[in-house]
Amino acid sequence: MRILLYIDSLKAGGAERVTLQFAGWLSQAGHEVTVLTRKGPAWDFYPVGADLRRVVERDAARGLGPLGFPWRLLALRQQLRQLRIELAIGMTTLPAIKLLLASCGLGLPVVVSERNYPPAKPPAAPWRLLRRLVYPKAALHLVQTEAIATWLRRQGLARQTACLPNAVAWPLAGFEPRLDPADWLDPAWPVLLAVGTKSHQKGFDRLVGAFARIAADHPSWRLVILGLDAGAYHGVDQVAALRGLLAGGAELQQRLVFPGKAGNVADWYARADLFVLSSRYEGFPNVLLEAMACGCPCLALDCPTGPAEILENGRNGLLLPADAEATQLAAALSRLMGDPQRRGALGEEAREVRERFAPERIQDQFLELLQPFLGGAGGGSTR
Repeated sequence: MRILLYIDSLKAGGAERVTLQFAGWLSQAGHEVTVLTRKGPAWDFYPVGADLRRVVERDAARGLGPLGFPWRLLALRQQLRQLRIELAIGMTTLPAIKLLLASCGLGLPVVVSERNYPPAKPPAAPWRLLRRLVYPKAALHLVQTEAIATWLRRQGLARQTACLPNAVAWPLAGFEPRLDPADWLDPAWPVLLAVGTKSHQKGFDRLVGAFARIAADHPSWRLVILGLDAGAYHGVDQVAALRGLLAGGAELQQRLVFPGKAGNVADWYARADLFVLSSRYEGFPNVLLEAMACGCPCLALDCPTGPAEILENGRNGLLLPADAEATQLAAALSRLMGDPQRRGALGEEAREVRERFAPERIQDQFLELLQPFLGGAGGGSTR
């Protein structure tokens, strides 16, 4: 069966990585899979498998801005027809809306895959209107948690929903760029690690503030935030903004480390003494899954959604309320930073996510959920 997955780009991010994972699973099951992106390979962070077809969306209205939207939809519709797509999956909100509009009248089943908690980051008003019009036409809304599914149904945006958690492979895959932790950190320094590319969503401002409160009590510790590049991101220099939150002098600034994006994230989890997820919202946090799979002790804020589905407070990690004050976060971090025995016990229990969210298990669920749209050929896993 000819299946298309559509997403804005393959830049660093959880949605982009899951897109390629879904595509790989469908290809392994015997389907002909195309990954369509709005942005070209220059934006890629993740390698595309040789068994996948990579296509870039045609820019049919260059320079026209919003006025070119109808022509872009027409070009997308033409690509769907030329590729003879039989099932399309829209990854994240805006690509899903465009896919539903472009495929109208083609008899093409479209699956929408939200990758975050929708009310936490609503699209602009025109997109919300379009979402209201076309989302109910989706054949299926595939989401990570029941909270997301419930919200979509209550808003009248979904007729059929299904939940599928993210998977975590062990050992973690590695690729370029590779950054050696030893080039950034003295072996004697304990490390508090956070990972992400979007500072506001990941709550790195809250984390930096909490670390500043307790840094003097733990003078050898370093806070490493992996994934942020220097320079503008949507008009904001995220690294400079976070450094600007520190009122301390050069010594405290030196204890805040920003290596950038790394493809060998497993090496950084292995180097960490404690991992923290301080997010304001998620869908189903891949970085928390990865850290736990690596046996890293974890502390997470119970943001919507995902941490509570992954982590059981007190057994395989610590879970704080989503609205925890900076003082609460700082106190919880300080207790764990000062208790290596407790960290070791939490890290040991955390490894159980390798089995609970094993790719083979999630892949089988994924193919079963799509079975009504896959037809007879290539409908099952080839394992």
